[in-house]
Amino acid sequence: MVTEKRAQVALVPLAGYDDQQAVNEAVRLGVQLLGGLGRFVSPEEKILLKPNVLGRALPQKAITTHPAVFEAVAQLLQAEGYAHLSYGDSPGNPTTSPDKAAQGCGLMEVADRLNIPQADFASGSVVHFPQGRRARSFYLCKGVQEADAVINLCKMKTHALERITGGVKNLYGCICGVNKATGHATYPNSDVFAEMLCDLNACIAPRLHILDGVVAMEGNGPSSGTPTPMKVLLFSQDPVALDSVFAALVHLSPRTVPTCLKGEEFGLGVMDWRRIDVLTPEGTLTVEEAQRQFGKSDFDVFRGEMKKGFLFKIMPLLPFLQHRPRVDKSKCVACGVCQEACPVEEKAVQAGNGKKAVYDYRKCIRCYCCQEMCPAKAISVYRSPLNRLFGGR
Repeated sequence: MVTEKRAQVALVPLAGYDDQQAVNEAVRLGVQLLGGLGRFVSPEEKILLKPNVLGRALPQKAITTHPAVFEAVAQLLQAEGYAHLSYGDSPGNPTTSPDKAAQGCGLMEVADRLNIPQADFASGSVVHFPQGRRARSFYLCKGVQEADAVINLCKMKTHALERITGGVKNLYGCICGVNKATGHATYPNSDVFAEMLCDLNACIAPRLHILDGVVAMEGNGPSSGTPTPMKVLLFSQDPVALDSVFAALVHLSPRTVPTCLKGEEFGLGVMDWRRIDVLTPEGTLTVEEAQRQFGKSDFDVFRGEMKKGFLFKIMPLLPFLQHRPRVDKSKCVACGVCQEACPVEEKAVQAGNGKKAVYDYRKCIRCYCCQEMCPAKAISVYRSPLNRLFGGR
């Protein structure tokens, strides 16, 4: 008889970030619920802390992993004798260096105070992964390659391409610099991009995933949305289970989240709520019970879907009727970041030098890199009303 694979996700409530001691205790408790640090890493290993550092953003904007959570994890490791620590991320904004991004979001100050060096996320090389099902190689940052173990410190946010970004998606920051844009061009829709992310997670194989959901981002995420309190930290060895519980808390079916659906299909982790145990300080819950106690049913996340029937096949002929990025000219500052972020060689958006963003939707691959990187929050995703007319929600 074959035993079905199960997963554990620890959930610890946390009201806010202001009390560092309370954050430290919440992180300690979450790791303890899963069996302690020794279950995941050894003191002699070189351990990389991989936060979400999308760009230079104040912590209260909920764009990046909060410094208080980063500090709590680092202090826990140091207190238990883990001395070989580093941290880093390759920001999505092509105009921002890893140094400037880490400094801008408050992580560098914490790391410097704790004597944790920044790993090399400015250079990298190709790492072959022949067992990948969608992607067989990755251009990984040097700091990732030099680590023995990775602890993924992700952020609870919405995402235009994948609906939500949590554990699975955060590993994309291990891809070096402009190679991230190349990846969007190579894997140009949500399903194949999710498959690549699953292979990337299998290649890097983080030991532990910790999701900062104390203050999450809803709406026009992952950088232009609205901070909203969710008041939870999630912990798991399984990134798919972690993201599936995240989906449950925002009342979203994980089957509509490509990284969850493909994650289970690729054997990366468990999506099925029936096979996930939620460990809390008060005892073990089902995912549905955790949803009732800690969820937010009105969380602003895209819940629609497009049936892949006749309409899907003719959509390339109807670029102006598809979901697409749309610029609010009153907010656009003509900085040109959207054009730099566009992975299409001929650029689907033109901007900069005093010229506000203008799209050529015939070239647009709907990766939403422009929306993700816009510093002025001028770009949002237009959702076509045809979504409802042809069977979506």
